[in-house]
Amino acid sequence: MTGRPESGTSTVSEELATVESNWKTWGLVGGVSLISTGLAAYEIVPASVTPIIRDSLQIGPTASGFLVGIMFGTAVVASLPAGAVLDRTNTRTAMALAVLTLLVAGVWGWTAGRSGDYRAVIASRAVGGVAYVVVWNAGIDIVSRSVEESRRATAVGVFTASGPIGFALGQGTGPLIAAWFGWPAIFLAFNGVALVGLALFWPTSSGLGCSSSSAPSLTEFGDVLRNRNVWLVGGLGFLGYSLYLFINSWGSSYLTEVVGLSLGVSGLVVALFPAVGILARMSSGALSDQLFAGRRQPVVLGSFFVATPLVIGFTYFRSIAVLVAMLLVAGFAIQLMLGLSFTYVRELVDPRVAATAVAFQTSVGLAGAFLAPIAGGAVVDAAGFDTAFLVAGGLAALGIVLAWWAPEPANQQFG
Repeated sequence: MTGRPESGTSTVSEELATVESNWKTWGLVGGVSLISTGLAAYEIVPASVTPIIRDSLQIGPTASGFLVGIMFGTAVVASLPAGAVLDRTNTRTAMALAVLTLLVAGVWGWTAGRSGDYRAVIASRAVGGVAYVVVWNAGIDIVSRSVEESRRATAVGVFTASGPIGFALGQGTGPLIAAWFGWPAIFLAFNGVALVGLALFWPTSSGLGCSSSSAPSLTEFGDVLRNRNVWLVGGLGFLGYSLYLFINSWGSSYLTEVVGLSLGVSGLVVALFPAVGILARMSSGALSDQLFAGRRQPVVLGSFFVATPLVIGFTYFRSIAVLVAMLLVAGFAIQLMLGLSFTYVRELVDPRVAATAVAFQTSVGLAGAFLAPIAGGAVVDAAGFDTAFLVAGGLAALGIVLAWWAPEPANQQFG
């Protein structure tokens, strides 16, 4: 008679433990995703008010493009060292320090913007770039270790979707914040999102800060650098991120200066471009696995094939409905490739150097993200928007060529 109550009590305890575990898991994923969302919004928001910043600071298109590009440039340099440090330290603590670093960068950028000090604004953004790459690397690490293998891809997919969510938030609200509080306030506005994320992340991540993995060795790093296929997929990532950041950085200015939309409306329209990536990035793996039976190359090839004519033809239309449709389709196509690229490159190398391959892909992709706003501004300054979008379309066409030669991971053999 005494066995039944004990069994019932045990069942209830197990159910409560499961509920608590699920709360901690998804609280952690939600918290770290909010942190990343705040950083992504901070990262892109100057692009939404570029005309105002140029007039206020008396700078040209190239210099204004640097306001967005500098964060990616910093991340390119800091990504691999940050990953090596995170392998030897507590990622939970590193996440908290990154949020505090964002607060410092935001206040610094706000005061520098109010005083018209362009160099100080750039310096603050460079500090923000360090916070960004720490959050991204630490987030993927701790989310991967917080869930069982059967739910890992879903959890990491939710986290990576924070990028386009943050970009859409920054693009859509940046003009409103600038109108209400002055443009320097854009550097402070999204700190609150990161702080809310930290408040959710900290209590749910207890005990998950230390990684058991060791940092990649020099030999492992060399294996990746000598792998032709890794460089090929890295090139695809470079082109994809270049297109993504070019449109994010200069789409709003084009709609304002050429099409004649207000800054607020153009920001909301361009916000659709990263926003559709929420669906694209989370569905890219399922599309590859189910529709193409695990093949990666058709998805990447199709992404560039669809994006090329849309980017080239963007400046030939004035209809808002047509432009919105083009942004949605191009944004989905480009980010479908971005969402798959990290899985793609992992599968091209021996599993023991998979993490190194991902770190390499991150650095190469962010290099494209760094250069695109700056180079795009230089072309706009020298030859106008029509030529700039034509050059961007040429990059997309180059992506078709590279994707055609890209190998299938299933055909790779490792010793």
